[in-house]
Amino acid sequence: MAIARFPSFVLDCPDPAALATFYGTMLDWKVTEEDDWYEIRADYGQCICFQKVDDYRAPVWPGQDSPQQMHIDVVVDDLDAAEAEVIALGATKHEHQPGTTFRVFLDPAGHPFCLCLS
Repeated sequence: MAIARFPSFVLDCPDPAALATFYGTMLDWKVTEEDDWYEIRADYGQCICFQKVDDYRAPVWPGQDSPQQMHIDVVVDDLDAAEAEVIALGATKHEHQPGTTFRVFLDPAGHPFCLCLS
């Protein structure tokens, strides 16, 4: 039995407005804010939330000194075009690229995420 149709994910970060704008623009999802709590939501209901954490420490990937805890995979049709778009939004391409059908990036708060071929 499912208790929710669409689970949401919450990302800790130093600037929830900036990170919500980054992911909202990348995914073309609506950004909303209420009492310093930001979320982005797809038309079909999926949601990602962003909360401010004082003294935030970005994950260190692929090491585990400050573990990533989770990451988001974004399915794309063209890795090169998607890479250019996320970099323009403020992402950084990670130096460690362990595969050929996906690319690893860091969002503006340092969370790893992948662009994956569909």
